[in-house]
Formats: sequence, structure tokens, C-alpha cells
Amino acid sequence: MSSGPAADRGRRRRAAAASLVFLVVVPGAVAGLVPWLLTGWETGRRLPWPLQALGGALVVFGSTALVHAFARFVGEGLGTPAPVAPTERLVVGGLYRFVRNPMYLAVGAIILGQALLLGRVVLLGYLGAFAAAVGAFVHWYEEPTLARRFGEQYEAYRQAVPGWWPRVRPWDGGP
Repeated sequence: MSSGPAADRGRRRRAAAASLVFLVVVPGAVAGLVPWLLTGWETGRRLPWPLQALGGALVVFGSTALVHAFARFVGEGLGTPAPVAPTERLVVGGLYRFVRNPMYLAVGAIILGQALLLGRVVLLGYLGAFAAAVGAFVHWYEEPTLARRFGEQYEAYRQAVPGWWPRVRPWDGGP
């Protein structure tokens, strides 16, 4: 494989294109299509405005965090979040300095936000199913794969950065 700035730019362009497709297909389906299929975007019980405002904030925050995390995979990792086109480097910058799974947390925040905005309990049930599926995927596939691929580097990162509850201070890459 060639190296240098030109080769990195080419890999980044390919990773960006593949990541964009993955973003639309996977999180787009999980946080967009399925909630729409479950609700038709119709409101249920009208919640108090502060809860609806919190829901809107969660959707905006989750969407922003998701795009940021995808961008880290392209810029820092030279790859995509898709298991079929993984990163060349372990991604530990940006939001990954606070928590190991910001993409999953972002998608969860979007779903929770939709539940609050729409007042639809069915979305809370869906959020629970999503959390269980993601937790199993991370435990049984993602963590062992990263440990094999990145060895001691991933182990040091895993020990320093929590998987699901963000650190207060960003990890600096040290012990």
C-alpha cells in the first residue's frame, strides 16, 4: 500500500464516501426509518414543553455527535465505522476521548429525543431493544475485534476510557 500525503488523501476520500453511505443506510435506518415506521411521526401523549425541548436538544446533540464521530473515523482512522471497511488506526480523538461508544450513545439520544418530542412510549421500547442489541454487539464482536486488531493500544484505551458513561475530563492518551 502506498504511503504519503497523496495516498492518505485518496484513502480519506474513499473513506468519506463509504462513511456517508454507511451513515445514511445504518444510523439513518435505526434512528430515522424505524422510528418513522413505528410512529409515522404522529404525536401521542402531549408532554410538557420542557420535556419536548429536551427531546429536541437530544435530537440535535445526538445528530451532531454522530456526524462528528463519523468524521473522526475518516480523518483520524482512515476508514469507516462499517465492519467491512474498518479504520487503519484506532480512533481515540474527539468525543472518543470521553467515551468509547459515542456513535451508539448518539443514536440512542436521537431515539430518546424523538420519544420525548412525539410523546410516544413505543420509541422507549425501541430504545431498550436498540440498547440491548448494541450492548451485545459491542461485547461479543466489537471489543474482541478491536483487541485483536490494535492489541495493547486498545487495551490501554479501554482501561482509561469508559464504554458507556463519559469521563468528565478528556483522556490524554497517557496512563
